[in-house]
Amino acid sequence: MAKTFYITTTIPYANAPPHIGFALEIVQADVLARWNFLLGKDVFFLTGTDEHGTKNYQTAKKNSLSPQKFVDINSNLFRELTKALNISNNNFIRTTDKKAHWPGVIELWKILEKNGDIYKKKYKGKYCQGCERFITEKELIDNKCQDHPTLEIQNLDEENYFFKLSKYSDQIIKLIKLDKLLIHPEKWKNDFLSLIKDGLTDVSFSRDIKHLSWGIPVPNDKSQVMYVWCDALTNYLTGIGYPDKKYEKYWPADIHLVGKDMLRFHTGIWPGMLLSAKLPLPKKVLVHGFLTVNGKKMSKSLGNVVSPLELSKKYQTDTIRYSLIRATPFGDDGDFDETALISRNNDELANKLGNLVSRVSTLAEKYGIEKTKSSLKINSEKISALIENYELDKALNEIFAYIDKANEYIQNKKPWANQDKKVLYELVFAIRNIAILLSPFIPETSEKIAKTFNFKIALEEIDKPLKINNIKKSEILFKKI
Repeated sequence: MAKTFYITTTIPYANAPPHIGFALEIVQADVLARWNFLLGKDVFFLTGTDEHGTKNYQTAKKNSLSPQKFVDINSNLFRELTKALNISNNNFIRTTDKKAHWPGVIELWKILEKNGDIYKKKYKGKYCQGCERFITEKELIDNKCQDHPTLEIQNLDEENYFFKLSKYSDQIIKLIKLDKLLIHPEKWKNDFLSLIKDGLTDVSFSRDIKHLSWGIPVPNDKSQVMYVWCDALTNYLTGIGYPDKKYEKYWPADIHLVGKDMLRFHTGIWPGMLLSAKLPLPKKVLVHGFLTVNGKKMSKSLGNVVSPLELSKKYQTDTIRYSLIRATPFGDDGDFDETALISRNNDELANKLGNLVSRVSTLAEKYGIEKTKSSLKINSEKISALIENYELDKALNEIFAYIDKANEYIQNKKPWANQDKKVLYELVFAIRNIAILLSPFIPETSEKIAKTFNFKIALEEIDKPLKINNIKKSEILFKKI
């Protein structure tokens, strides 16, 4: 039986359409999902939308829509994004799904309660609507949240249920230090450990229905609805079938891929919930940085929020995917620049890859190819190691260095002048290696190349002798912009 591989993205709030930052996350996850599929694993890839909570409720009211109608609109845009970016997810979970999501959340709440880890208390505190959480005085600068400086901090006073996260604080810190709960890259592990050096505190787990009626009702208490953490984080279980036993096939998750602002919830609250429920912890939390736009932080007030759905109407899917991965070292902040996307499309995808495929397929159709020993071998072990270490931009650098080598080879050997079928064989051999290794990054283009040259996209095909086939001239892979 194939080894399983379970990867998740965060589930973004459905209070606004998707922006380019989430497009980066979902493409990174898709590259890893497709890579593991190439390795022969049984892959499950989950994404979706987080649809309850104050922000969604209040934004719906502002737009004179029912909360359900409002989140339906935005959730559909995220679903559309998965299609626009050719994402290979197996499921798209919605937290308003009463059939697929609610039963698992209610079940988990009951288990945490039964294990003595949920209690009710009166609470007074400062609340950031942007973070959807109570925050401490020391986290504020000039009475503003550092992540949401434009939002007013609210003073809330109500009776809520709390989760005893403090009970699991020492255990979580130890698991992170020992890499039993592995945070990658290492700098984010150190960042989180310094953030929680004084220990994790109990977290608010419900809201009074008078203040928030939009959410999953707390079992046996009609005066409260579940707060975002128990509801949203549990999607990683409900998305694979929990509480039905079938979830056990894929759990624990191999990778939770999260933005750096989501780290504290995925390596603090979520492990606490799982420890309380006596469920295995995810194997790894992978952290990516933020995307700026032309060097500036994205914000509505600056009017520089980039819509990946709008981009997908202007550019090829593989151009967008390639540009996002190429420009962003994993774990670091990156910058999205549309002019850079255009030059990558023209210089790298069209001129280097597209031109190579076009020239070789045209000549191979005209003269045929003849079997020989190829000198154009690729260091696939190095590329595999880079992908396994999440250095996706460096893996693309290596593949494109090989494309440069193949382009130099055709220029030097000039097979059009002497109709050299053996040189053409070597070039088709190289193109097959390129397409296989590029397939997680630019799947649509790789499939087109495989069809043109009649080969199968599979890792075991790399550096194997070619089957001689009739080759037809390729269509133009990337149009110049």
